[in-house]
Amino acid sequence: MFDNPYSTAVLAWYETNARDLPWRRDDATPWSILVSEIMLQQTPVVRVLPAWEAWLERWPAPADLAAEPSGEAVRMWNRLGYPRRALNLHAAACAIVDRHGGEVPSSHADLLALPGVGSYTAAAVASFAFGQRHAVLDTNVRRVLARAHTGVQYPPKSQSKAEVALAESLVPPDPAVAARWAVAVMELGALVCTARSPACADCPVAAQCAWRLAGKPAYDGPPRRGQTYAGTDRQVRGRLLAVLRESPAPVPKSALDVVWQEPVQRERALDALVADGLVDPLEDGTYALPG
Repeated sequence: MFDNPYSTAVLAWYETNARDLPWRRDDATPWSILVSEIMLQQTPVVRVLPAWEAWLERWPAPADLAAEPSGEAVRMWNRLGYPRRALNLHAAACAIVDRHGGEVPSSHADLLALPGVGSYTAAAVASFAFGQRHAVLDTNVRRVLARAHTGVQYPPKSQSKAEVALAESLVPPDPAVAARWAVAVMELGALVCTARSPACADCPVAAQCAWRLAGKPAYDGPPRRGQTYAGTDRQVRGRLLAVLRESPAPVPKSALDVVWQEPVQRERALDALVADGLVDPLEDGTYALPG
């Protein structure tokens, strides 16, 4: 099923339908691509674009970020969510300076060894920044393969060995084409084979899709719960961090207490921020972003 015509159809579709995103352009640097991949984890493109542009304007190279305190990365992260990613990017920038002379490494193994870089990000940067041949498996790709090949609406919650083996079997042999394939199938999942409303009429491989051919059977696996935000510890953490980001100096505890009325949840959220290294409690009783 997943032969050369399949790859050809997806690649041809991508040539016509790909979004013009700055980290995909020919002048994108490996650092800018790494930043985009970290920011795009669990965050939509529309929110990432302005943040990515501001980040690269301030820190166009790893050494620029590594020269500043990690708290500035958290401040610059603003409201992208999951702010530990900012600490990871700062730690990765420091490692790139210390281990690789300030240049993002091209080796998949070296990328994987960077702080905060997992198997997906390492494969994505190696493919998109350096034109290498890797299976790049993000949520969108997993969904496309689950439907088109396995015939199920959604992939399992946790990535399986079978998924990896399937993805690897589909990677074209030529590295340049493989890198193009990786981004093309990802884009197909983002724009056409979406989670809730797949546009099968617009899909270049609809005629080969096992899920469509089976009549689009409904998902019958474990319940898929959407992420909530309102009233959660994540919301409290966001409000606490917002106070610190907006202040050029450490803030007293009273400035944090006013952001959330429920004291037990507020203290739990603050303790978690401290444990995660996102907030520094200072000896004088004030709080600040990490220095």
